Amino acid sequence: MDFTFNDDQVLLVDSVRKFLMNEVSPELIRELWTRPAGRSRELWSLLAAQGLTGLSVPQEFGGMGMNDTDWVLIAQECGYHAVPEPLLDTAWVGAGLISALPESAFRSQWLAKIADGTARIAIAQSQSGLVPDAHLAGVILMPYDGDLYAVSPQLAQLTLQHSVDPSRRLYSVAWKAGTAERIANDASAAWQLACDRSALAAAAQLLGLTQRMLDLSIDYTAQRKQFGRPIGSYQAVKHYLADVAIKLEFARPVVYRAADALAHGKPHASVHVSHAKVAAAEAALLAARNGIQVHGAMGYTWEMDLHIFMKMAWALDGASGDRSFHLARIREFALAKDSPIGPGHTFEEQHS
Repeated sequence: MDFTFNDDQVLLVDSVRKFLMNEVSPELIRELWTRPAGRSRELWSLLAAQGLTGLSVPQEFGGMGMNDTDWVLIAQECGYHAVPEPLLDTAWVGAGLISALPESAFRSQWLAKIADGTARIAIAQSQSGLVPDAHLAGVILMPYDGDLYAVSPQLAQLTLQHSVDPSRRLYSVAWKAGTAERIANDASAAWQLACDRSALAAAAQLLGLTQRMLDLSIDYTAQRKQFGRPIGSYQAVKHYLADVAIKLEFARPVVYRAADALAHGKPHASVHVSHAKVAAAEAALLAARNGIQVHGAMGYTWEMDLHIFMKMAWALDGASGDRSFHLARIREFALAKDSPIGPGHTFEEQHS
């Protein structure tokens, strides 16, 4: 499988990287933690002005019609900069889910709003049922008895739930079917795709978080001196950082393969997504653990930026299905009697 990205994708990601570098700083993230809503209208407006909210929206509704392989690179940058805004939930997962629905006034209205940045979409998490950013959403998409409903936040009871990551605003949502609009019957397939896309978004962010924690750790060990030498020059410290770099390099192609499988509707895409989520989470958790180790006691302090990215990694590890859920999906696939795994199947797939 060739995971080479084209020039347009590289240019887009480079533009997003420069934008986030200028607009999303650790200082801004700390400040947003203290705000009741935890969000910045100014930052959201800037994201919309960059065209990021409309990337997945079909062109007839004012978007660019991009797919999962485009988004997976952008999601990494969102993770690297710990973007607190629900860009991926709205512009990737939400836009993708609404685009998959039958033609309707709801579909046309909300895709146009997503594209121009005037609406945020909240979606229930597949396993926990909690809804990120329900308090600011224009509409909440909720499954019930196989159908899909659009729930108005004003007609639902929202209860804030604690998260290890102060940037993550999670809500339990109590609502009644009679007060919500049923926007799709028998939406199981569309909902499953949205759940897989949400897990892939988390996996891609975890890649970015791993890289950021590794970069912070390398920078710290190059500056911190002990016995007259940078601590990064000691072999034991190098091993900690090398272990993270290896985990990251092995996880990255797994995430890219999952994006390609989702984008092209390939068989067993859900299993590839689960593999991606597990691999990326393991890399991020190792980066957090080893980052703390090489920072020493300084890693626990508020002044160091490391804890911002650690907390986001810990939260995303359990988001969109925790490791036990995704490992169960992988195990069920691998142990099935007719499972298409092994050298023969791999060779056929690569040369078909």
